[in-house]
Formats: sequence, structure tokens, C-alpha cells
Amino acid sequence: MITPIKFGTDGWRAIIADTYTYANVRRCAVGLGKYLLAHGQSERGVVVGYDTRFSSRDFAEITASALTALAIPVYLCDRPAPTPTVSYTIVDKQAAGCAIITASHNPGKYNGFKFRPDYAGAASPEIIKVVENLIPVEAESFCKPLEQARQEKLLHDLNPLPAYMAKLKTLANFERIKAAGFKVVADAMHGAGGGLWPQLLTGGATTLTELRGEPNPSFPGMHNPEPLAHNLTQLAEIVKTGADIGLAADGDADRLGVLDEHGEFVNPLQLYALLLLYLLEVRGLRGPIVRTITCTAMANKLAAKYNLPVYETAIGFKHVGPKMVDVKAMFGGEESGGYAFGDHIPERDGFVSGLYLLDFMAITGRTMRGLVDYLFEQIGPHYYDRIDLTFEAEQRQAILSRVQQANPNSLGGLKVVGLNTVDGYRFDLEDGGWLIVRFSGTEPLLRVYCETMHGDKTQALLDAGREVAGV
Repeated sequence: MITPIKFGTDGWRAIIADTYTYANVRRCAVGLGKYLLAHGQSERGVVVGYDTRFSSRDFAEITASALTALAIPVYLCDRPAPTPTVSYTIVDKQAAGCAIITASHNPGKYNGFKFRPDYAGAASPEIIKVVENLIPVEAESFCKPLEQARQEKLLHDLNPLPAYMAKLKTLANFERIKAAGFKVVADAMHGAGGGLWPQLLTGGATTLTELRGEPNPSFPGMHNPEPLAHNLTQLAEIVKTGADIGLAADGDADRLGVLDEHGEFVNPLQLYALLLLYLLEVRGLRGPIVRTITCTAMANKLAAKYNLPVYETAIGFKHVGPKMVDVKAMFGGEESGGYAFGDHIPERDGFVSGLYLLDFMAITGRTMRGLVDYLFEQIGPHYYDRIDLTFEAEQRQAILSRVQQANPNSLGGLKVVGLNTVDGYRFDLEDGGWLIVRFSGTEPLLRVYCETMHGDKTQALLDAGREVAGV
């Protein structure tokens, strides 16, 4: 049976040795190659990168073999590398795009295939649809031996890290960060970002301790390599012994999780607002701002202070990245801990995000929790929470029907003042907050999220979301 390959919120992901096979990865590569050939971009070449998951290097080589069989030049990374590193290599090599073998934050039994076009951000839904339609039912004939490709100058091996790190040094004030004397603990979660934070922050008064920096495709001690509080208990314990901040990356290091000096989790909506505040106040930047519908309403409040436009998109950087390019945004982000910067690439980058937060601390003299307090002093406190619910496949349509038919006057004790159905169902609330119920685009999960200015309402809102969905 031919496996239909459909790209979700960010790339195609599947279980290794089930439908994620050499044959199906080769099909993805050929579909990508045919897209580039059809658009006259193939001569510029493709960067191929990969993470630390089981056989990721092998799948990357399969991808390189298929692309070079189409006479498309390939820059093959010689080591696992973060997604933003591979994406930036598109710019460095002026390539037509990149393919990345990664399943990001999914559990270890998964792997995936991401594609980035020449603007170095997630491919738009329109591009993805074209690539999907070009994926052949079989592609076994597209198989050029890698040594032959090297001899024909079609395959070039490269270390993507030096150019990427050089770019970071043009963005962040490393001298100020290194002189600040921070005690930083970084958790690589056994992913592709292992070893990079020590390289970035050594050589000054600031010290860096790395956890789980060695690759391990089973991701021991966690259900999946996602930088959420329940996966960061070891990091929290170490931060509590006297560190200033804890930084954590997901499996491909494009997303960031943060613990404050007390080992308390700083939620992704707070991080989005803090990074925006940093760009506005410290960097003095002005320009359009992009957020997904599940990202924070704090963006709108900060933007209003500077008369800046805010563009809301559906969930996923396949919507955020193209919108950033389209409106020339200075900043974009999403609820799941991914943030992108207009003076870099329209791609989530956990390292740039972390460096900017460290610089914000250094220039203000505030702790991480002190920065959150400073944010709330300006726009009022905001509270956020999320739950992920499992369900049987046959329940999906019934759940969807219940949510579609729901018409609540209030949720969790707050009046409902609007409904947004761009992606899932967002019930807008009287305090400027919201409750969203939607299916995950990458996993068989129902997600319920909320943001409110009333800290005592978050659990009631999540419970109301469950009731609406009947799960």
C-alpha cells in the first residue's frame, strides 16, 4: 500500500519503520527536487541537515542521494545541527532551500522531513501543497551513490556551525552577556543543540553548565524532547542551587523553554512579550509584528504603545514565516515557544531568543522573574495554561461536531465576546483573553489553551474547554 504523505503544522512526521522509511523519505526528496526543477531553482542547490534521532544521518544521505540523482547540488551537513542553523545555511550558501531530517519535539519513535524555501523560513501552505502533489508513488530509481555525487561535484560536505555562529555574533551583544557574570544552566534534551551553548558563552565572567548535551535518540527521562515544565525537573533542581536562569531547547533546537532564578517556568506567552519588549525598548526596533491566534494578546497591548500593526495567523510557522516575509515584520512567534526575528531569518531560533533574554537581563540588571514583573507593570498581569488531551481516532468527528455547535455565553465565569475559526475555535473573552480548542497538526491530540488577566480563572477555563469538546 502506498503511504500518502501529508505535511502537517511543520513538515511530515511519522513513526520510524512504520511509514517513516527509506522509501518514503526518498519520495519526499524527489517531490522537493521536482518542485525546484519546475521553478528553475535547482542549480542553486539544497542544504540537507539532520538531528540526533535514530538513523537521521542515514535518512539525510537518502535525501542527498535522491536530489543528486536529479542533478541538484547538495550541501550535506557533516554533523547533527539545529534547524535554525541548517535554515541559515540557505542564506550563507545562497541555496534554493533546505531539507531537514527531524521530528522536532515528537517522541523518539518519530522522525520527520522539513522543507525550507530560499527565504530560509517554513514553507507556506501553498508551496507545501505543490510539493505534496509532486511526491511520486515510488522513487527507488532516484539513487545516486554519494561517492559518485562527490566526484561529480554534486555533493558538498560542510560544517554548518561556523557561519551560523558568526551570524549570531552580529545579532547579540556577547561582550555584555559574558561580562554580566550570569550562572546559566542549559538543557539540550539530548537534541541537535547539544554543545552549542557552551561554545557561545565560554570565555567571560558568565558561566554555563550544560545538561543532557550528548545525543540520545530515545530521549530518556522524558516523554518527548519538548521544553515544557514537566520535562525540566532536573534543570529546575540545578537552577535552584544558585543559577540565574535555565534555558532548554527542543529536539531540533528551534524552540526555547526558560526557567527563572527560582526554577519556575516562564511560559511561552510571557517569553514572546518579553522578546518583543526587548526589541522595542533595548534595540529600538519598529515594524510589523506577527503572532499566531494562540499567541499572547500582550503583543497587541505592547504594539499599541508604539502604534505598530499586529498580524494574526493560523498556527504554525508555515503561516508565521511567510507572513513575516510578506509584511517585512521585525518579530514573529507562536505559543509553543518559537520566536523569529526580522534582522535574522523568518525561522524559529532558540539560540537567538535565549541570547536576547540574557542581554535584556544584562542591560537592565533585572532577574528573569524581575523582567516578567517589569512587563506586567506596563500592561497588567496575564496568565496562561494549556492541556493536551488524547482521544480515540473514531471520536474525532464527534468532538469536532460538539465544538462546532457550541455557542457558550460564558466560559470559566468570563463572558464570551467573539469567535475566531481561523485555526480551531478561539472563544474571545471579555478581559481580552481567550480559550482555544483545536486538534494538533502533528500528533493525535486535542489541545485546549487559555490566556486571561484573572489568575484564578485558568483552570476553570481549561475545564470549560474540555466540557465544550466532551473529552
